[in-house]
Amino acid sequence: MSPVSVVVHPDAQLLAKAVAARLVTRLVDTQNARGSASVVLTGGGIGTAVLRELAEAPARDAVDWRRLDLWWGDERFLPKGDPDRNETQARAALLDHVDVDPERVHAMPASDGPDGDDPEGAAARYATSLAAATRAEDKGGVPSFDVCLLGVGPDTHVASLFPGQPALYEETRSVVAVRGAPKPPPTRISLTLSAIRRAHDVWLLASGAEKAAAVNLAVKPAGEVQVPAAGARGRVRTLVLLDRAAADHLPPALVSPGGVIPGHGETTSRLS
Repeated sequence: MSPVSVVVHPDAQLLAKAVAARLVTRLVDTQNARGSASVVLTGGGIGTAVLRELAEAPARDAVDWRRLDLWWGDERFLPKGDPDRNETQARAALLDHVDVDPERVHAMPASDGPDGDDPEGAAARYATSLAAATRAEDKGGVPSFDVCLLGVGPDTHVASLFPGQPALYEETRSVVAVRGAPKPPPTRISLTLSAIRRAHDVWLLASGAEKAAAVNLAVKPAGEVQVPAAGARGRVRTLVLLDRAAADHLPPALVSPGGVIPGHGETTSRLS
């Protein structure tokens, strides 16, 4: 797995703005090089804030939204349009404001979708969509996503992969149904860690003091069953993008003043 680079911003608002700007640059560069790009979206407070900032970013239209594939890392298994669904929040924050190709917006199935109230069937359907988008050089029936955005929960969960849950032992499937999640709603659909690790870049996002302990565990070598965020790594690059409160428990050397980039208000360091 790739080494981890930590970037710390002064507060949550600046973190969301900076991640949005970073994502614009990444997508534009990828589209210029290859013609299209793909990103895995995340929900949660900071994930949705990034999408709102992206919708308002001056450089937003530098991205060719018609040549962008959008996937989700997880979803609450609720009816389509439910305000708690990550898809619903992403559409309100960003997708309703840009010219996306509906065929390239790959939302996870809803509980009133073609599989009905069957999360296992819905997970299998999403896995089929991933496999259909997979090129010959990709592995495991999962596209090589350009960027996978993931929020880090205070218990170290990413996507809907919670500590100690059976989904963390899954090595063959790309998408799983999650039942009995400790955070409501209890039924969800999630990419597995093996699918997440097919991404070129994984960007872990966290803001707030309540995430500090989890972030500290996530950047260290740790068992992914106990600390799912420690298993979320990109093939080439892993970024941990934080505000200062979320970085509070990191070793001082990791966020030393020598890492400050003049004019950017951010601190960077790299972990092997």
